Amino acid sequence: MSGIYIHIPFCKQACFYCDFHFSTSLKKKDELILSLINEIKLRKNELNSDVVETIYFGGGTPSMLNQLEIDTIIDAVYENHKVASNPEITLEANPDDLTKIKLKELAKSRINRLSIGIQSFFDEDLKLMNRAHNAKEAINCLTEATHYFKNISVDLIYGIPGSSNRQWKKNINTVLSSGITHISSYALTVEPKTALESLIKKGIIEDVSDSQAQEQFYILIEELSKHNFVHYELSNFAKEGAFSKNNSSYWLGKPYLGIGPSAHSFDGKQRSWNVKNNAKYISAIQQKKLPIERELLSITDQYNEYVMTGLRTIWGVSLDKVTREFGKEYCTYLLLQSEKYRAKELLYIEDEKLKATQKGKFLSDGISADLFKLDVS
Repeated sequence: MSGIYIHIPFCKQACFYCDFHFSTSLKKKDELILSLINEIKLRKNELNSDVVETIYFGGGTPSMLNQLEIDTIIDAVYENHKVASNPEITLEANPDDLTKIKLKELAKSRINRLSIGIQSFFDEDLKLMNRAHNAKEAINCLTEATHYFKNISVDLIYGIPGSSNRQWKKNINTVLSSGITHISSYALTVEPKTALESLIKKGIIEDVSDSQAQEQFYILIEELSKHNFVHYELSNFAKEGAFSKNNSSYWLGKPYLGIGPSAHSFDGKQRSWNVKNNAKYISAIQQKKLPIERELLSITDQYNEYVMTGLRTIWGVSLDKVTREFGKEYCTYLLLQSEKYRAKELLYIEDEKLKATQKGKFLSDGISADLFKLDVS
């Protein structure tokens, strides 16, 4: 089973923290959509006739597209790939786009899952991040969306400067009260060359606090566990049966094809990525050329990739798989390197799988890096 990711590089305005590829100009929207369709055609053989079980519209802000544009892109996927009988088709959406009319329109398309970028239900948080919506729109869209879609995920951000633990709990409980069964939650991160980094350096916005983020991360785990949410991946929580197939596939190392400017692809042994420029992307596709760079992963790269993704999940890193696919020396190395973290109760072994403890989850990315092996080939 495989997945297809489609990058829609348009936004109404730039969020201060975002370092994803996007444009606030819609001048080339029609050309870009046509290019997405043509790239899908050009790359029809890359999944080796594997069945596509997930289609994911990310961005940018995919909810800026209308029903016809979304349907046309999905039709191109169906025409050029084998698609499962009941695929998960997700659209990332912003609250200011999800009016009742828009939701009715989306409900008529093949979209069967929404991922709503709410981030916070407090206006001061939304203004600090320069989000395009306000708290009232966040509440209204959540109420309306549940009338049209059963499968909904909500994004929340923690560690926002000035946002108290009381506010954070209220954010969590507002989502829970709506009956939503999936939450993706991320710490506010200061990425290089973003507006947030500049504003912090100028003293206009308070710097983010790692200790605050860690405290709110544990509050999130505690609150969601009370409502039977499973913490199935570092940033993802869901009720049983509501895990995102797209998210799970990514963290389990399944192949996926990335369509659109800046989109990444992975087939287990090779990583590739498209040019991060709309005009260059469109020009190349018009010439029936793929504006793409590829990187062949060594055995060590593949091992490091597996450790990084596996340790973030409830499924952990299988010692048997490491031995079988990478060799006994890799498993021995993994056990030796992880020893100090197991002693500190940040990692543990269960059913021959290396996993992060609750205390270790927040630190799992850093721990993974220390378990990486250097490629000497």
